[in-house]
Amino acid sequence: MTAQDTRWAALITRDPRADGSFVYAVRTTGIYCRPTCPAKLARRENVRYFDTHRDAEAAGFRACLRCTPNGASLAKQLSDKIAAVCRFIEAAEEPPSLQTLADLAGLSPFHFQRVFKSATGLTPKQYTSAHRTHRIQRELRIGQSVTDAVYAAGFNSSSRFYASNALGMTPTSFRRGGAGETLLVSTGECSLGTIHVARSQRGVCAILFGDDDLRSRFPNAILALDDGKLLADVIRLVEVPGCGDLPLDIRGTAFQQRVWQALRTIPAGSTATYTEIAKKIDAPASVRAVATACAANPLAVAVPCHRVIRSDGTLAGYRWGIDRKKALLKRESKK
Repeated sequence: MTAQDTRWAALITRDPRADGSFVYAVRTTGIYCRPTCPAKLARRENVRYFDTHRDAEAAGFRACLRCTPNGASLAKQLSDKIAAVCRFIEAAEEPPSLQTLADLAGLSPFHFQRVFKSATGLTPKQYTSAHRTHRIQRELRIGQSVTDAVYAAGFNSSSRFYASNALGMTPTSFRRGGAGETLLVSTGECSLGTIHVARSQRGVCAILFGDDDLRSRFPNAILALDDGKLLADVIRLVEVPGCGDLPLDIRGTAFQQRVWQALRTIPAGSTATYTEIAKKIDAPASVRAVATACAANPLAVAVPCHRVIRSDGTLAGYRWGIDRKKALLKRESKK
């Protein structure tokens, strides 16, 4: 195929990968467009191709008002809209409605929800909830009263906050490092060495290897021995990749949760780079922050941070040792 054949094929399919690589102009209208422009496609003999929008304008064509080929790419425009929505959510005193957020992005509620989850790994409601939880954690840590923290986090009543169970424990317990919260825990051995697991009322909240023990993570919680079933389920998840999902109690900041949700979309047997994860959550400049979030992951295997590698294909560090990371990836590659 010639270059023109390839470009024509991109126009027919409106291939988003072609956006930014060239523009096309229509002789009969005097207008040039992106390859992804939704306008009715012109006859092939009336189409001309240009490498840049400047070349098209120099040839006397004017930009399409529908696809704005002389502006940012459609993907970048959409990315900017989602980033603006995230900032709006974080600044809002009360959770915005889905319709409000969709209107801000200029999309239908259905399309907006699908695009938002694709970009962040969370639904708008999940993102809002995670951010409010982070805000109330911050307010409690700096010594705010429970009532002040509840309202500062955007809850318009204490009853709504308690109904949301946002912290997974009472605010007083959170401030005291989990004091009064009861966790079911178990420790055992698997092919990767010692493994520690903990479960709250909401789900599994910790899966740790080696010396990374539960008491240091939950210093003030009440730790009660589990009956062994939880440990067996977790070990099966470690030994048999993709054997099933566990109910999880994922506790982290809004950014951490975006990263961890993105990690959970990486299939067993596959890997992704830190750069790819940063782009997936619409934070391409936050590669280092993504790596930090991976290192803070408290749910080994269930949130598969071991599937993230460097851009050159080499294995980066792993919270529980590079040998365990190699073993997990090798096991999954044979699945």
